[in-house]
Amino acid sequence: MRRSAGPVMEGDLLFEPSRQRRERSRMAAYMRHLCTRKVLDASEYRELWQWSVTDIEAFWRELAEYAGVPWRKAPPSWRPVLVRANGAEGAHFFGGAQLNYVDLVRSHPPDAPAVISVDEAGGRTEWTFGELLDAVARAAEGLGSLGVSKGDRVAAVLPNGLAAIVGFLATVSLGAIWSSCAPEFGAPSMVDRFQQIEPKVLLIADGYAYGGRQFDLSHKLETLEEAMPRLATTVVVPGSWPREAQPSEQGATASPRGDARPAVGRAGGPARLAWSEMLDRPARLDPAAVDFEHPLWILYSSGTTGLPKAIVHGHGGIVLEHLKAIGLHCDLGAGDRFFWFTTTGWMMWNYLLGGLLTGSTIVCYDGSPVHPDPLTLFRLASELGITFFGTSASFIESCRRLGLSPRGELDLSSVHSVGSTGSPLPPEGFAWATEELGDDVLVGSVSGGTDVCTAFLANCPLLPVHAGELQCAGLGVAVKAFGPDGAPVIGQVGELVVTEPMVSMPVALFGDRDGSKLHDSYFAEYPGVWRHGDWVKETARGSFVVYGRSDATLNRGGVRMGTAEFYRVVEKIDGVSDSLVIDTSELGREGELLLLVVPAGEEGDEEELTGRLKRALREELSPRHVPDRVIPVRSLPRTLNGKKVEVPVRKVVLGVEPDLAVSRDSLADPAAFDEVLAALARAGFPREHA
Repeated sequence: MRRSAGPVMEGDLLFEPSRQRRERSRMAAYMRHLCTRKVLDASEYRELWQWSVTDIEAFWRELAEYAGVPWRKAPPSWRPVLVRANGAEGAHFFGGAQLNYVDLVRSHPPDAPAVISVDEAGGRTEWTFGELLDAVARAAEGLGSLGVSKGDRVAAVLPNGLAAIVGFLATVSLGAIWSSCAPEFGAPSMVDRFQQIEPKVLLIADGYAYGGRQFDLSHKLETLEEAMPRLATTVVVPGSWPREAQPSEQGATASPRGDARPAVGRAGGPARLAWSEMLDRPARLDPAAVDFEHPLWILYSSGTTGLPKAIVHGHGGIVLEHLKAIGLHCDLGAGDRFFWFTTTGWMMWNYLLGGLLTGSTIVCYDGSPVHPDPLTLFRLASELGITFFGTSASFIESCRRLGLSPRGELDLSSVHSVGSTGSPLPPEGFAWATEELGDDVLVGSVSGGTDVCTAFLANCPLLPVHAGELQCAGLGVAVKAFGPDGAPVIGQVGELVVTEPMVSMPVALFGDRDGSKLHDSYFAEYPGVWRHGDWVKETARGSFVVYGRSDATLNRGGVRMGTAEFYRVVEKIDGVSDSLVIDTSELGREGELLLLVVPAGEEGDEEELTGRLKRALREELSPRHVPDRVIPVRSLPRTLNGKKVEVPVRKVVLGVEPDLAVSRDSLADPAAFDEVLAALARAGFPREHA
C-alpha cells in the first residue's frame, strides 16, 4: 500500500496486509489450530489476545503443544500451569516440567541453514543446524572439562558472531547460566556486571573490529581477571573468528575450531586456554534436563545511576515467549532469514537467538552499521535475502534524515517486515521505512525491555500499521495504560503496566535473596501490577503510542507529555542532529524547560535556529512547551545501548552531584556527559532553588 504525498500524521494508515498475507501467516495458522481443537473460535487478533490474557493457563498450554516443545519431563496434568501469588507478582509457570533450550534447536533438520555470520570486512560463514550443533557439542565438552556444571555462570565478552552463539548454546546445554557484554563496553562496566555473578569461566575475544579499525582487548581481559578472584579459567577467542571465513558465491563454511594459540595467564590468576583447545575433542551433545524456571541467562539494566540490576530469566519462560514472539508475531519459521542489528550487550541479541527455536536462519552482523557507508545493512539484506530486518529507531531516523532510498538502489523484495525498537519511532520514521524498504513491508515498531527480554507491545501480521502506533499488545501480555488514579484509560497518556503474569518476567534478580529488590523495582507502585516506567496511550483500536520514560516526563502547566513527542518536533528541523529536553519542575514548583541541541553541519546562526525551534514547538505542541533556554552542545550522552540519558542530566540540573547522578561507565561516551555539564554550567545550571 503506497501512501499519498503530504505530511504524515500520527494515526495515518500506512499499510494493510492483504487477505492472502494474513491467511498464510503463522498467527492465522495458530488461530485455525485452536478452532480445530475447539479451544477458541476467533476471527480477529483482538479476540485471540483477550483469550490469551483471560485464560492464561490454556493459552500457554496450547502454545507449547502447538510449537512441539520437546519436554524432558512433561508438566503433570494434575498441576496447574500457573500458580498465582499476588496478581502479576510472584507467579510460577509449569511447575514440575523440565526441558532444555538446546533441545528446541536440535529439533530442526541438521541440513537446514541455521546461522549466517558476517563481519564488516566482508567475511561470511554459513552453518547448518548440524554444523552448529557439532561445534556446540565440542564446546560443551570443553566447558565441562573446565568444571562448568548446572548453576555455574559463564561470562562472555564477544562480538556478535559464531563464537558467541556456540558459547551460549554450550553453556545452557550444561544447565549453566550465560551472561555477556559487548567488547566495546568499558572495563569498569564489565566489572560492574560480571563481579556480581562470580562466573567460573570467562570467554573473551582478543580483539574486535569496528568502523574499519581494530581494537585490542588485552587490557580489559587483565582488568576482569583481577576483579574476579573466583574466576577459574579464561578462554581466549580470536576476535575475527573464524578467520578463514571469506565471502563466496555459495558462502564459505568454516571449521568450528578457532586458531588462537594457548595463552599464558598471569601468576596466581585464572588459567588461560585458547578457544581452539576448548573445542579440541569431538563429543556427543546431551543437554541436561532443567526445571522450567531454572536460570537461562543473566541480563543487565543500563546502570546509569548505580550498579546494573542482574536480571535472571528462566529457561522455559524465554523458550515459550520467544516461540510466540518470533514465530507468531514476527511470522518467522523454516525458510525465513531473521536479522536484527545488535551487539551481545543488548537484549536484542538474546531475542535474535530465539530465531533458532523457530527453525529460522539467523543473520549476525559484527561491525559498524554505516561502514563503509549507510547502505551497508540494506546491502546485506539484499545479498542474503533477509525476510525480517530488525534495527533501531535511531538508525531508521538517521537514514531518513540522510534522504536515503535503499529500494531505489537495491533489491529488497525478500523483506516482508521491518522491526524497530530502542526508542519510540516517530510517524515520519514509520512512513520512510514503509516507502523506502519495499513494496509490501510491515513496519513493526515494538516496545519491551531487558527486564522481560521481549516486547510488551508487538507487531502482528494480521493488523494494519498506523503511523506512530505500535500495532498491539503481545499475546499473553495484559498491557494497560494507568491514569493518575491507577485505573486503565483509553485515548489518554498513562503509565505502562502489566496486570497479569507474563511467562518471561524475571525469576529473580541475582543476589536478591528475599525478593525485595525485585519487588521494589517493578511492583512497589501498584500492588500486584508490573510498572515498567514508560508513558503510553492505548487507542480505541487496541494499538499503542509510546511517549518515552515516565520518570523524564515534561509537566508544563499541569499538561504532562512524554519526551518522544518533543523530540519528534525538534529533530525534524533542519540544522538539528540530536536533542535532549529537561524539565526542571519539581513537586509544587514549576521550573524551566531546557533544550540541549546538537547542531547539524557547519556552524550557523544560533539565534536563528533557536527562533525556528521555538516557533515549531509553539505551533506543533503548545506555548507551554516552548523551552526557556536552548543550549547548543557538541554531543549528547547515551547509554551503551544507545538510549538518551535524560534522568541523570535532570538530576544534575537539580543539584545532584554528577558522580551520584550517573555511572560514567554505563555511558557510550563519558566525554559527552562532561560536555553537557560544561554547557549547563556556562548557562548557570545547576542553580540554587528558591
